[in-house]
Amino acid sequence: MGRPRRLCDNGAVTSVNPEHLSLPERWTAETPDLADLPRLGELRGAAAEPFTGSSVVNQDALAAEVAGPMSWTRRQVVVRDPVGVVRAWATAHDRAAGRVVVGVDVDRGAPEADALAAAGYSWAAQQGRELAALRGLGRTQLDAGAYAGDETQRRWLAAAGYAQARSWLQMSRPVVPEEALRGVLPDPRPGVTVRPVATHDDGLPVAEDLQTVHRVLESAFEDHFNSYRESFGEFLVRLRADPGHRWDHWWLALVSDPERPDAEPEPMGALVGAVLPSGASGKEGSYVEYLGADRRARGRGVATALLFAVIRDAAARGRDRVGLEVDADSPTGAASLYESWGWRTAYVTESWHQDVDA
Repeated sequence: MGRPRRLCDNGAVTSVNPEHLSLPERWTAETPDLADLPRLGELRGAAAEPFTGSSVVNQDALAAEVAGPMSWTRRQVVVRDPVGVVRAWATAHDRAAGRVVVGVDVDRGAPEADALAAAGYSWAAQQGRELAALRGLGRTQLDAGAYAGDETQRRWLAAAGYAQARSWLQMSRPVVPEEALRGVLPDPRPGVTVRPVATHDDGLPVAEDLQTVHRVLESAFEDHFNSYRESFGEFLVRLRADPGHRWDHWWLALVSDPERPDAEPEPMGALVGAVLPSGASGKEGSYVEYLGADRRARGRGVATALLFAVIRDAAARGRDRVGLEVDADSPTGAASLYESWGWRTAYVTESWHQDVDA
């Protein structure tokens, strides 16, 4: 799919293999490259602005997705009109066994918008089938998204066979410099210790700690909505490919057993963070990619201790906010807890799912 392909030359809308796209006469499809970044940012930003209040798109992340490390696990295609303007962009991310993340961005001002969306989701479904077959699976889940209240995207998803599965609160908490000082935020409860993952002399993380983070998170999320196993390699490569990734934003929480005071504290919580690009204040922020506590340690303040560690770290680095995503439908009431610690919902997103046979 690396070269442009003319999809129709007879005046009709035609299905063409292997692209699995149905497009008007003289429209073309090809793999995007770095020259397309400004236009792709426009498409994605225009869709986001009514719901997030901003059309600004992280250009580093966009570049990584189109032609950087994040592109290595994605199949993607852009659709051009007869004069070469990109009118749609579809992606299929081979995230893990049985999970393909789908994205379809369309120029909503184009008269062909509905048809382009249908073509994009049809193409993505075919990629999902092929990726499942390559993994030796008979079936896979397609996971697409929409902003809450985006009736256009929701209509496109429903028409493509998706059903809404979950809502997610995108929350943010302001950070002030004083929070870097000891005593401003509560210390961990007795028996709980939080530390960054260990590093070698060259600054690279110790493999054992990275594997521990993965193991703790896999265990913590086993009973969560739509849980599935992601191998350590998939987990590591996916997070490392994000331009906001930093090894010194990985944390572990160790818990002592009060009944065995001589035993070594056991890893019972983990947090993976990242850097958010500069916002309106001109300052960067911190983002919580993952936060999990082992079920055996729940109720001991492990998650709280990790969050306060990240807030202190963000304040010490001169950042102005900490963002995270919360399952709006979680039976644990996590959103209320975050609100009590100062987080507020900025906007809401939705997961839409569809299962397809390989």
